[in-house]
Amino acid sequence: MELPREVIEDVRRRLHRVGGQLQGIERMLDDSRECRDVVTQISAATKALEQIGFRMVAAGLTYCVENPEEAEASGYPLAEVQRMFMKLA
Repeated sequence: MELPREVIEDVRRRLHRVGGQLQGIERMLDDSRECRDVVTQISAATKALEQIGFRMVAAGLTYCVENPEEAEASGYPLAEVQRMFMKLA
């Protein structure tokens, strides 16, 4: 399944931000920041990664609905994309 260019660009931007969050978490640990502050940032990074996954699955579902034969031929029948969604839920 080929994701639209705008989805790929959005996912890359989001991943870049998550990378920055992870670096920030490492700095917090180096600086001996409070546990609750570190956990808050870990939670934020986790949520951001989940959103990235949902963005990709949403694009996949759209593709499957608009191009069911092509999606199935490329190994992404609607049921498979639904399973991907359930892994994130």
